[in-house]
Amino acid sequence: MTEIYYGSVLVISTLLTLLYAYTWHKRNNLFITLLFVMIPISNLGYILQTFSDSLDGKLAGLKVIYLGGCYHIVFVMFSIISLCRINVPKYVHAFVITVNTLIYSTVCLAGKTDIFYKSLRLAEADGEMVIEREYGPVHTLFLVIIISYTLVSFAVMIYAFNKKNDVSRYLIALLFIVEFLSLGSYLFRKSISATIELMPLSYVLAQVVFLLITHRVCLYDITDTGIDSLAEKGLTGFISFDFKYKYLGSNETAKSFFPELKEIHVDRKLTNDMPIGAAIIGWLKLFEEDSTQDTELYPKDDRVYLIKISHLFDGKHDRGYQLFVTDDTKNQMYNTMLENEVAEKTRHIIEMHDRLVLSMATMVESRDNSTGGHIKRTSEGVRILISEMRKDDDFELSGQFCRNVIKAAPMHDLGKIAVDDAILRKPGRFTPEEFEIMKSHSAEGAKIVRQILEGTDDDEFKVIAENVAHYHHERWDGSGYPDGLKGEEIPLEARIMAVADVYDALVSKRVYKEKMSFEKANEIIMEGMGTHFDKRLEKYYIAARPELEKYYSSLDT
Repeated sequence: MTEIYYGSVLVISTLLTLLYAYTWHKRNNLFITLLFVMIPISNLGYILQTFSDSLDGKLAGLKVIYLGGCYHIVFVMFSIISLCRINVPKYVHAFVITVNTLIYSTVCLAGKTDIFYKSLRLAEADGEMVIEREYGPVHTLFLVIIISYTLVSFAVMIYAFNKKNDVSRYLIALLFIVEFLSLGSYLFRKSISATIELMPLSYVLAQVVFLLITHRVCLYDITDTGIDSLAEKGLTGFISFDFKYKYLGSNETAKSFFPELKEIHVDRKLTNDMPIGAAIIGWLKLFEEDSTQDTELYPKDDRVYLIKISHLFDGKHDRGYQLFVTDDTKNQMYNTMLENEVAEKTRHIIEMHDRLVLSMATMVESRDNSTGGHIKRTSEGVRILISEMRKDDDFELSGQFCRNVIKAAPMHDLGKIAVDDAILRKPGRFTPEEFEIMKSHSAEGAKIVRQILEGTDDDEFKVIAENVAHYHHERWDGSGYPDGLKGEEIPLEARIMAVADVYDALVSKRVYKEKMSFEKANEIIMEGMGTHFDKRLEKYYIAARPELEKYYSSLDT
């Protein structure tokens, strides 16, 4: 009878594990998967005990049983916490599993030490030989841990039931069943006879419940199920690339849209001479510069494809880029042509306006003997700093803000047009009186920028450009000019401009000085962090320094 019971339980638990493996999905919970692995192993231990008549043989079976027993309650608890959408740090997982592993190591030493079992001996019960055990201190600790895990599991389920609307009540009910099965089978594990335990049967019932849970919980992942549904309908193509523009793969729908994808090997880097390569590289670079630039229309033959770009996530890790492609010919063909025509005309107007401003700035600079090329160099310096600042969220810079600051940089010295030539073109250092006149270019520049941009629709750019011209000589400690602003009173765009402006003045040759070495310039910039410059910009300057030096070195070749 005992052999039939344990044998049947082992066979059923193995079949249920195989069924779980057959229906396995990438969204399956890790701890549930581990449960399905451990349960047949634990049930195998009961068979080993049943078919052995020696103490050593039964003890070996007992150790296999505890392999499941020591981890079953842990995996159930973590499964419940995860399914109830409560985040637990990975180090907590590691700590708990380590504790149970240490306890299991004392089980493995049973018969050699008395810390888990003080004594073990064979005795007859119901006509069969069983192990009689005298429990040691670690076994008592193990019981305390089991009770603790059970209480945590019930507390999590009760909390989720009352507080979390994003967790299914049906799911919580199933989890309660699992916990009651585990608790009940442990409390009444030998209620049938001294040789037949209910624990392995409870394992099997838990497997059945977890199969129901797994089947249902996959439907709650709306993002993945939505993507799977789109893929199954065959209306959406998916194309993936890593951050180095290496091709990772595409689905059949994407290949039907772009047959040239069939010729690209996985892990091959995109190049401009590859079919559709230049287009994709252009899209990805735009997306890198500004993540809001995530939509493209691609006419091909007699079709128009809508391309949506997003980051490619592996769990929480950003691994590259994902392109979603749909045939949008019917909806977009006419609108695309019209929008492109309007956009092109608008772009020409904007470019004409930008060139006019840049020409004016260049004209002003041509009057200044000391700063030849300053506009171009500082604009590039601002661009390099901005690119480093966008790599984290400390300042929460929008793409529009970054573009506006870079675009406004050439306008920062427009006020010099109001400075007399005798001062502006002086081949040497200014006297204190001349310097006071030169300092007026900041406020004058703000007025000129305001007049130039008056009537334009881009209010954000107008403010940024005016601030850059007005306040790029202000200092963090309040000792700058024209208004003596201090700290965050100084607009961020002006603080960024200040770093690029001073750096260029240090490493560039002027009529009154030779250019300074990169090392000396860096020393001065770093000394100014927190006094002249915003201290929060220090890490971005440090990160940008290699690119700045590379750029300025290229000007000498």
